[in-house]
Amino acid sequence: MAQGAAGCAGVPGVKVLLTESDIHNRVQELGRRIDADYHGQPLTIVGVLTGSLVFLADLTRQLSTAHRIGVLQASSYRGATTVAGSLEVSLDLAPDLQGRHVLLLDDILDTGQTIATLVEQVRCRGALSVRTVVLLRKLGRQTVPFEPDYFGFEIPDVFVVGYGLDYNDEFRHLPYLAALDGHEIAEAFGGQGSGFGVQGSGFRSQPLNPEPRTLTPDP
Repeated sequence: MAQGAAGCAGVPGVKVLLTESDIHNRVQELGRRIDADYHGQPLTIVGVLTGSLVFLADLTRQLSTAHRIGVLQASSYRGATTVAGSLEVSLDLAPDLQGRHVLLLDDILDTGQTIATLVEQVRCRGALSVRTVVLLRKLGRQTVPFEPDYFGFEIPDVFVVGYGLDYNDEFRHLPYLAALDGHEIAEAFGGQGSGFGVQGSGFRSQPLNPEPRTLTPDP
């Protein structure tokens, strides 16, 4: 696993945190766990646009359990900023969730505000149950108590890009996950850097319970 690796050739201000191989292996593990937990259940996976699209595509292809796929829109980062603003949510694109077990999928658990809000809104759509999976869980940022049912990696409090995550709609195409250096990004994009960068190198994958869980409707 690459931790604080040197900036990638041709990509200024980027330091690799998780390699393409790290992510692939972890998504496979998550797929096996989700398959075991939802086997034979009416499952709909709902991805949060736009940062989760790559994760959504890769995870769904790891599943043998029949499932539907949908998306919804939610964002608190807009434009050339690394500071969260007000949360904007739209369920206009969400599919019919009545009588379905819903797995809400997002790229990153940051403050917890977004995913906690979305869980409540999805429940109101008549879902049998609502569980959550996030690729990344950022340490030291949560302001809303929330525990995801599945997560890929815990990461330091840095602004990350790649594997679908962006800065001002750049870097989504990178096959790995990386932290940005604010000063170099400011020079490259003509914006104002915020001095963010790699502040640690500790990564932890969530231990996955080997026993499948019985799904019951939410109260």
